[in-house]
Amino acid sequence: MAKKQFKAESKRLLDLMVNSIYTHHEIFLREIVSNASDACDKLFYKALTDDSVGLGRKDFKIEIKADKDSRLLTVSDNGIGMDKEDLESNLGVIASSGSFQFKQEVGDDAKDTDVIGQFGVGFYSAFMVSDHITVVTKKYGSDTACMWQSSGADGYTVTECEKESIGTDVIMHIRPDTDDEKFSEFLEGWRVQELVRKYSDYIRFPIRMEVSKSRKKEDSPEDSPEYETYSEVETLNSMIPIWQRQKSKVKKEEYDKFYRDKFSDYAEPQRVIAVSAEGSVTYKALLFIPSQQPFNYYSKDFEAGLQLYSNGVLIMDKCADLLPEHFRFVRGVVDSPDLSLNISRELLQHDRQLKVIAANLDKKIRADLAKMVKDEPEEYAKFWKNFGRQLKYGVVAEFGAHKEDLQDLLLFYSSTEKKPVSLADYVSRMKEGQESIYYAAGETADAIDRLPQLETLKDVGTEVLYFTEDVDEFTAQALMTYREKKFQSALSGDAAPADEREKKPEESEESDHKAVFDFVKEALGEQVKEAKASKILKSHPVCLTAGPGLSFEMEKYFAAVQPDQKLKADRILELNTSHPVFAALEKAVSDDPEKAKKYASLLFDQALLIAGLPLDDPSGYTDLVCELLV
Repeated sequence: MAKKQFKAESKRLLDLMVNSIYTHHEIFLREIVSNASDACDKLFYKALTDDSVGLGRKDFKIEIKADKDSRLLTVSDNGIGMDKEDLESNLGVIASSGSFQFKQEVGDDAKDTDVIGQFGVGFYSAFMVSDHITVVTKKYGSDTACMWQSSGADGYTVTECEKESIGTDVIMHIRPDTDDEKFSEFLEGWRVQELVRKYSDYIRFPIRMEVSKSRKKEDSPEDSPEYETYSEVETLNSMIPIWQRQKSKVKKEEYDKFYRDKFSDYAEPQRVIAVSAEGSVTYKALLFIPSQQPFNYYSKDFEAGLQLYSNGVLIMDKCADLLPEHFRFVRGVVDSPDLSLNISRELLQHDRQLKVIAANLDKKIRADLAKMVKDEPEEYAKFWKNFGRQLKYGVVAEFGAHKEDLQDLLLFYSSTEKKPVSLADYVSRMKEGQESIYYAAGETADAIDRLPQLETLKDVGTEVLYFTEDVDEFTAQALMTYREKKFQSALSGDAAPADEREKKPEESEESDHKAVFDFVKEALGEQVKEAKASKILKSHPVCLTAGPGLSFEMEKYFAAVQPDQKLKADRILELNTSHPVFAALEKAVSDDPEKAKKYASLLFDQALLIAGLPLDDPSGYTDLVCELLV
């Protein structure tokens, strides 16, 4: 029979199908299996109103056969089949979709089916791995079978042939291997199984294949067992997604196993969030909060995102657009029949549906975490240890756009409770008349707890939040206030409670000892912005506070990530005028100015050490200490 030409600018368009549309060659099997599923769905739909079909859902199946010797990979189904006219219109015209036409014909009833196809190009993806394709098919209700054959863009033939049963066989002759491509892998049973489970695990008809297995021979001795290889037909796919089942009917053990198998985690998830939504976008989602932090979570190698399915067929393995950055730790799947897929079924044509789903999932995750904060504080503490920093990053990100959503989920270590507490809990314990939420930043909670600047607040029982992560102060800056209470650094010079400030009138202290402060400032020069009397010290002689804007912990952070900029906080040396050391300094200023300069230098270096800042000259500091000791 004479070869016919494709009806759609064949060579150029088919070349586009093969080389441009699909990102990965392995996608071809997903497309061919999806077509087979569509064919089964169409006949099943017909069987609902036509008793003569004689097939129920359990009778439909898809079979895969791999013949390495002949380099043939065959995908067969017992679905609706095609006649000559169907072959001409569906396979003779690239980008003509029989499944799309079927959806239009049945209208709203198509919601009851899982028909996947839409663009009519999926079949041609097989040419990425095949140099010749044969389609043998027999349509339901027809007495004759037809064979469609093509080697690519040069055209195709359609002839009558013999086929006993209805359905379709797609027979692909796999290309020879090249230096760059190993096409033979698609004839390996393990590889076919892997691809089916990756992309088509939830096709609702069984996908069967004869697989090779090994077993111990009968009567084989235990001390030197012998094994034999045998073949067995196995169903490769799960068929019914766990997320399609009602949560009340799924055991915890089933969720745990699904999570461990699907996301390669040996630990069970901490939380399971099942979502079923109908409305402008219909979808189901099954989300998991891991019980432990992935080893590469805070590295660039970690890939965030949820698996995205359309009618049980995997579209994207990591769809990052489904999760906001602050919930990037969440794992799970989303399945929707309403997605607007592009021609390769790999990306979305437009993201309106995706944005709706993402916004809803954001709310669901937040609600679950908020419930955990309230009802299961111990469980939330475990979650916080793993992923709390990510929520803080979420507050800071996008100029604080998400701070209102996340502020009630934040925890910070409390000086009085000796554990992380929420901002709501802190505010509920605030003393009468307390105007600010006090915090202190440092490397560890123990190190902060020993800071001399906190003595005054501690003595009056004021709770202080300890900021031990580099993002903490940026988080407080982004929040600015919480329930109309502003954040106040307990390490700043004016952090003393109101009653303590009244006991220490700053103006009087400054004027009484002005000569000392002027001397210290002159002795230290540009090392300090000013020297002043402290309102926050009690038993310690000296401390260093930062001016407005940049704190010392922020300075350390920028020194680590942007060392070339050399950003520095203003250094304000605060002296305790009630301490004996200050009296010695004041006496030296009047009696021995050279010794007073050494005292000033020593006190400044001590203040740097207390603040966790590096000394410019450690050797000089130790020499000075030794000099003053003798």
